Amino acid sequence: MDKHDINRFISGIELFKGLNEEETAIVAASMEERSYKAGEFIFRESENREAIYLIYEGEVELLKKSPFGAEAKLSYFSRFDFLGEGSLTEEIPHSTSARVKHNTTAFLLRRSFFEEHGPISLKIFSNIARVISRRMRQANARMISSAAQYESGRTRTEHDLLGFREVPYEYYYGIQTLRALENFNISGVQLNFYPVLAESLAMVKLAAAKANHELGLLSKSLSDAIVRACNEIINGKYTFHFVVDMIQGGAGTSTNMNANEVIANRALEILGYERGQYEHCHPNNHVNLSQSTNDAYPTAIKIALLRSNEKLVEVLRSLIESFSMKAREFSHVIKMGRTQLQDAVPMTLGQEFEAYAVMLEEEIDRLNQNVQLFLEVNMGGTAIGTGINADPAYSETVIKYLKEITGKPIVLAHNLVEATQDTGAFIMYSSAVKRLAVKLSKISNDLRLLSSGPRAGLNEINLPPMQPGSTIMPGKVNPVIPEVVNQIAFKVIGNDLTVTMAAEAGQLELNVMEPIIVYSLFESIEMLKNGMSTLNHRCIKGITANEERCREMVYNSIGLITALNPVIGYEASNKLAKEALVKNRSVYELVLENNLMSKEELDRVLDPANMIGPRKMPKQG
Repeated sequence: MDKHDINRFISGIELFKGLNEEETAIVAASMEERSYKAGEFIFRESENREAIYLIYEGEVELLKKSPFGAEAKLSYFSRFDFLGEGSLTEEIPHSTSARVKHNTTAFLLRRSFFEEHGPISLKIFSNIARVISRRMRQANARMISSAAQYESGRTRTEHDLLGFREVPYEYYYGIQTLRALENFNISGVQLNFYPVLAESLAMVKLAAAKANHELGLLSKSLSDAIVRACNEIINGKYTFHFVVDMIQGGAGTSTNMNANEVIANRALEILGYERGQYEHCHPNNHVNLSQSTNDAYPTAIKIALLRSNEKLVEVLRSLIESFSMKAREFSHVIKMGRTQLQDAVPMTLGQEFEAYAVMLEEEIDRLNQNVQLFLEVNMGGTAIGTGINADPAYSETVIKYLKEITGKPIVLAHNLVEATQDTGAFIMYSSAVKRLAVKLSKISNDLRLLSSGPRAGLNEINLPPMQPGSTIMPGKVNPVIPEVVNQIAFKVIGNDLTVTMAAEAGQLELNVMEPIIVYSLFESIEMLKNGMSTLNHRCIKGITANEERCREMVYNSIGLITALNPVIGYEASNKLAKEALVKNRSVYELVLENNLMSKEELDRVLDPANMIGPRKMPKQG
């Protein structure tokens, strides 16, 4: 690589600002060039830090894995960006992973360089301190420039109906999003908290751009730029520029404009223009062509919910499998079944856990059934469903592209006026989400009861200990994981009520309360996904059975008398049960003492295998 090019590259990196020509040459001579193919990792989470990586060309995505293996994409880096500067100040492992998205050339500067070049190191460390400060300021303020390493201070002037405003240059959003940020500082939860929302909005805009081009309403150059910008968002880029609060007035207009502005400004860059030069690609005239918030926004939400349901069901299936594994593991453990918290009849612990698996398995069907309602959309209805400002062939064309982009059998609503104002599908799906939450809460209640004690409770199972349970009671360990799932369920149940009330609040041709419906549903889905993963990995997989305790309670229970009822009769059984309670004697002892059955016959009837399922009964009368 040309020496002049390398020196010019180094001079363009924030990390090396202030170095003179001689110092720049020393840095250049100390760097190692490396090439990476798409999909390769530059470094992985938990690996030792070894160098700063300076990106010469290509693109790298920074990501982090959850405790359960799910990937979260944090940012993207390209030419003049750098990663791993923390290797200079500390020896702890990488907290994130860097994966190459497109073929990339990078230069490595190892920490040994800084041990050998003190004066240069001081200048670079000064720059690092400034960069880290800027990065932290961005993180604390929920800044959304995912590719920029610092704010330049540069702005651009934009205008709307209400006047002119200065928009920071780094941001892809524009003036209307800026106003929404100021107006709706409500929940603190921005659209980018749910990347699937931004991606689904981009899918709708992508389909619209393709339809508008096919109908001759949008030039090929504009369509291509919008399509490319949308595809980048769908692939995970620029989602941090979707910054409007989830709770907002305006029936979702701020969300729609956030998408329109981000896509327009990215399309302008692709076309070779500056952000904000909307005469070449306008958020409303071009990106929002043939659309209204009232058809684009609910369509995007429905696509996002269809996609989110897939992840929810995936997590649910994993939890069900864990319950099934425990059912098999505990299939031989005899215990006492209970109704109304009173001794009932014997069963196995495996039967109890298999019931939980089946109970949750039913919810997969309910979720998948109700989510199908979101396949019907009102694209082309525009403002109120009449289709004003849309080509007569637009609806059919845009639906064709939505099917292709999403891979889902999306259909156009039969009556677009009805579809624009009706939010019944959200009520139905919310009810299925609530039903899942109710069942999870019931199961969590059971786990807490079965593990209660350990000395003065049921103590039939042991939950894996997660943390000390008291600041005053030594040795106490609480069932914190089932407890948190209970609380998640309460919130989901409350969110379902919110969805119901918001759906009821619709007026005339539009329901303006859709943002709170959307926020409630996505919050419920996210909490349930996280809650079920936590329950699965931090509780269910680690449960053990106290077999002796379970068996002891079976043989000491008055409930045993139910198994003897067909042999000695109801009246004798009732008398025996009362005597056992009054005298604190075991049923087994009293049956033999009263010569009601022989020991062999009693042992056969009370054999665990005979008490956990149907069996041939003696004839009565």
